[in-house]
Amino acid sequence: MPASVIKSLIKANLSREEAEQLYELGRETAVWAFLEFAARLKQSESKDEPFPVVNTPSGQIPLHEKPNVKTRRGKIGAKEGHEGRRRTSPEQIDEVREHTLDKCPCCGEALGSAFETRTRIVEDIPEVKPVVTEHRIARYRCGKCGKTFEGKVTEALPGAAVGNNILALTTWMHYGLGTTLSQIIAVLNSHLSFKISEGGLIEMWHRLAKILDEWYEQIALEARSEAVLHADETGWRVNGRTRWLWCFTSKNVTCYFINRSRGSPALLEFLGETFSGCLITDFWSAYNSIACESRQYCLAHLFREIDKVDERNTSDEWKAFRKKLTRIFNDALRLNKADDISEDSWDTRYARIHDRLRNLCAEDWSDADVLRLCKRLRKHSHGLFTFLLDENIDHTNNRAEREIRPAVIMRKVIQQNRSDKAAHTQEVLMSVYRTLKLRRHDPVKTVVSALSIYLETGKLPPMPELMLSDG
Repeated sequence: MPASVIKSLIKANLSREEAEQLYELGRETAVWAFLEFAARLKQSESKDEPFPVVNTPSGQIPLHEKPNVKTRRGKIGAKEGHEGRRRTSPEQIDEVREHTLDKCPCCGEALGSAFETRTRIVEDIPEVKPVVTEHRIARYRCGKCGKTFEGKVTEALPGAAVGNNILALTTWMHYGLGTTLSQIIAVLNSHLSFKISEGGLIEMWHRLAKILDEWYEQIALEARSEAVLHADETGWRVNGRTRWLWCFTSKNVTCYFINRSRGSPALLEFLGETFSGCLITDFWSAYNSIACESRQYCLAHLFREIDKVDERNTSDEWKAFRKKLTRIFNDALRLNKADDISEDSWDTRYARIHDRLRNLCAEDWSDADVLRLCKRLRKHSHGLFTFLLDENIDHTNNRAEREIRPAVIMRKVIQQNRSDKAAHTQEVLMSVYRTLKLRRHDPVKTVVSALSIYLETGKLPPMPELMLSDG
C-alpha cells in the first residue's frame, strides 16, 4: 500500500482518490484500514487529545499540522537599559489608611514609635451598587393655548426603568466586545447588583438602535463617499436562514450590512451602480458589478491561491509559471517601497511589470491550473497594480478582514439573529461601536452624551469625527 495513503488515513484527511485505491486493494485491506482508523481514534480519546479532524478556513493551516516554532533566542522581555513602563500614579488620593503594630509578631515584645513610614498606593473599584433615582416630574398647563407640558428626563429613555449608562454599557459589551447576553446578565446580577431580564435588555437594545439609526445612515453615507474603501463579506444566519454580512470599511469608518444576497443585488443596494473611489476587494465576481473609478484586488488572496495549488500540482510547467509570476509581483512590491529612483526610471519599471505579466499570460500553456490563473489575471489586470499609483491604496484587503473578524467571532457566540429586526439592530450597533473605536472615542460616554442631547432636544447630534489626539 502506498505510504502516502497510509499517512492520509492516519491524519484523517483521506481524499476520494486515495479511498478508491484502498477499495481496489480488496476486502482485507479495507478491514485493516477500518481497524487502523478505530485504533487511532481510541488512542486519541485515551490521551484526552482531540481527534485531528477540524473545520479550518481555507486560508489557514490546521493547528495540528503547524510545525513547531523554534524557541526565541535571548532573554524574553525588554532589552537592558530600556525605560520601563508602568501605570501612572493617581492624581488624587481619596482615602488614607494607617497600618500600625502594637507588639512584635515574633516574640510579643511591645513596640515603640515607628522609626519610618513608607507609602503604598492601591487603586481599586469599590463594591458597586445601583443608584436608584426617583424623578418627580412637574407638569404644567399653558393658560393661553391649553396644552400640557412637563419637565424632561434625560437620564433614561421614555418609559424606561433602566438608565442610559447601563444601556450604553451593555450594548457596547455585546455589539462592541462580543460578550454574550448570558454573560452580561451574570455580570449585572452579581458584580453590579443590577437585576434585569434578558428580554427587557434586548428590547432596550432595539430602542437604542432605532435612535442611532440616524448615525448608521451617516456612517453608510460616509462609506459610499470614501476615496478608498475596503469590502468583504461572510455568512450570517437570520431566523435559521442563510444571509450575508457585508463589511465596508476605511481608516475612520466601518459599516456592516446584512442582506439576503451575496451577489450584485446587495452591492447595488448599498453602493449603487457606481463608486467614485477605489474599491479594494478579493476576486469575488460580484464586486465587478460596481463601476469604480479604480479598484485594487487583494494580492494576499492571489498568493494564497498559488500556495494552495503548490500542494497538489508538482508539474514542471506549473513550477515555471509560479516562479515567473511570483517574481513579477515581488518586483511590484519592491517598486512600491522604492524612494531613491527617478520618475523616469519608476515609469519604465512600472510599464515593464505590466508587459511582463501580459507576456506571461500570453504564453502557450497547457496546465489546467496555469490556464485558470492566466484567465483570472487577464480579467483583473486593471486592478492588480493600482497600489503603485497611490500611497493610500493597500495591495491587500487586510483592513476589511480585520474589521469583519469581530462579526465572525460574534457569529460563533450568538449563532444567529432571531428576526429581521434583530439583524438590523446588529448592523446598526456594530457599525456605531466599531466606527467610534476607529475614531478614538469612548463608546459608552459618547452614546450616553448623545442620548442626553436627543432626549433634551429631540434631535441626535452628528456622528463624532475622528479624534486627532487622546485629549
